[in-house]
Amino acid sequence: MSDMIKQTSVSGMLRDDALKGKTIVVTGGGTGLGKSMSTYLSKLGANVVITSRKLDVLQNTAKEIEQETGGKILAVACDVRNEDEVENVLKQTLATFSKVHGLLNNAAGNFISPTERLSANAFSTVIDIVLKGTVNCTLAFGKHWIKEKQAASILNIITTYASTGSAYVVPSACAKGGVLTLTRSLAVEWGKYGIRTNAIAPGPFPTKGAWDRLLPGDLAKKFDFKNRVPLKRIGDHQELANLAAFMLSDFSGYINGDVITIDGGEWLQGAGQFNGLEMVTPEMWDMLEKMIRSTKKENSSAIDA
Repeated sequence: MSDMIKQTSVSGMLRDDALKGKTIVVTGGGTGLGKSMSTYLSKLGANVVITSRKLDVLQNTAKEIEQETGGKILAVACDVRNEDEVENVLKQTLATFSKVHGLLNNAAGNFISPTERLSANAFSTVIDIVLKGTVNCTLAFGKHWIKEKQAASILNIITTYASTGSAYVVPSACAKGGVLTLTRSLAVEWGKYGIRTNAIAPGPFPTKGAWDRLLPGDLAKKFDFKNRVPLKRIGDHQELANLAAFMLSDFSGYINGDVITIDGGEWLQGAGQFNGLEMVTPEMWDMLEKMIRSTKKENSSAIDA
């Protein structure tokens, strides 16, 4: 059945000037989903600041996006675990664009492993990047906006298992769960300042670099994510970029403290006790139906007797 599902190309959702005049900082913006989202934000007229630890990668990405969109991209090296480097991103952003209107916390780290095989340092590394890194960025930019009495938007990229937990990615699940709680907590606390805080929980949106590290060798082929998604396909980067742009735009001005899942129904597939019955063939269903009907007739006869 999956062969019958044709994935059509996805176009941009918002009008071309939807983010004109806005400046948005994207952590982890040099590659993968961060690059895709940054590109679309630039297409919509935003000034975009991209950060990651590798300056050469950032600079190449900035050139690519500028050539494609004609927008202005500022590349600033930053390890989100380091508060001083985060503060430097804010300083460089203000020096270049005068104002900053949005923060997209996308930087992350993850690896798949049985938890008993992890060292305390491995666990801490993911926590420090995902949770503490998000906190560092959120505090730096949030304090600036509160001081300036400026409305703004924070968008955190979490995961669908942030609220359920997940085996074999326990450090990530713990960290993303913390970011989920941070999102909802600050939405209430900072709402009075005009600062909206929301999150997106993506399902499978494979990127070559990240997914090769998570599932090396033949594992990616054996663990086919399409089979877990009711729509029988993976996500298109533009679909996530569309949602992120909307959430950072003024069109979503009354959305605060929400987490929007974009996964083709994947997490629901695993939640229902009998969802796995999709593997039952029509012939098996015919046989089961005959057995059920036969059982009903026998029970009816017994009652009549």
